[in-house]
Amino acid sequence: MVQGSTNLNTELTQEWLQNYVDDWVRFYRKHTVDGELASYIPQLTKADPNALGVIIMGNNGMTIKSGDVDATFSIQSISKVFAFIVACMDRGVSYVLNRVDVEPTGHAFNSIIHLEMRKIEKPFNPLINAGAITVTSMLQGRTSDEKLEGIFQLLEKILGRRPELDVDVYESERESSIRNRGIGYFLLEAGVLESDLGITLETYFKQCSIKITVEDLAKLGLILANDGMDKTTGEEIIPRQIARLAKVLMLTCGMYDASGKFAAYVGVPAKSGVAGGIMASVPPRIREEVLPFMDGCGVGVYGPALDEQGNSVAGTRLLRHIASHWDFSIF
Repeated sequence: MVQGSTNLNTELTQEWLQNYVDDWVRFYRKHTVDGELASYIPQLTKADPNALGVIIMGNNGMTIKSGDVDATFSIQSISKVFAFIVACMDRGVSYVLNRVDVEPTGHAFNSIIHLEMRKIEKPFNPLINAGAITVTSMLQGRTSDEKLEGIFQLLEKILGRRPELDVDVYESERESSIRNRGIGYFLLEAGVLESDLGITLETYFKQCSIKITVEDLAKLGLILANDGMDKTTGEEIIPRQIARLAKVLMLTCGMYDASGKFAAYVGVPAKSGVAGGIMASVPPRIREEVLPFMDGCGVGVYGPALDEQGNSVAGTRLLRHIASHWDFSIF
């Protein structure tokens, strides 16, 4: 039996689960010293490097919260999932996939190796920077604010409120993102961008600077766990095919060049951001034993101290621990 599980449904109370998660957060908070804040975006260095929080939100109405769950931070690369979803909803899946592939790279999220080594026809996937910038260029609108509107509307539909832009983070990204501007010029030369480079990059910097919370990540993860359905209202917010494709990309490409190990050891679709957020989607599972959140859940994690791949070091270890003990794996 998995540690932290039980054969008695009556024992899977919120208090019982809360005690486990509180202990795990206290233990893994000590691991924050193994990571560093994302100094290449100066505004992100203002975060508390010792912060760690998690929210697990189930389809059964149960929500477990522990640690620094009141923190607000920028969505960063987690926005790539929703930009991809919006582009697919507006343009069609075939249109988008004709211009961005769905293959893992094995390289860093901001790598330009594959752009330099061969003549590209399209970026490897929508969750590396080259692919994400290409997807952003496909968003409808003539200005950056018009292009962002589809993302804001989707997030508002899921969260029940319209998130705000963190202007300080946006300005910090705009002033410091030399590498992303270089990627943009490679893409421009390759002829894969569908809107003006300046507007595309401005939109990309803004989408990464959307302000969110740990609870927001859990809600977003839960909708994707349900294949785009809001089970409280019965509304399909994201078409099933697109939601499933987004989760495949999260599983294979969502944790940068640590995605393979994450899939092997955690086994759920997830997407991280360099501000320290992780969004994970746990679909319903069928197991012989009774386990927490058997009917699926969304998980939001925050821990701004990052490992070498750009993932929350303590957050990833905490999520791996929870997934292992409660058998969250989709495999």
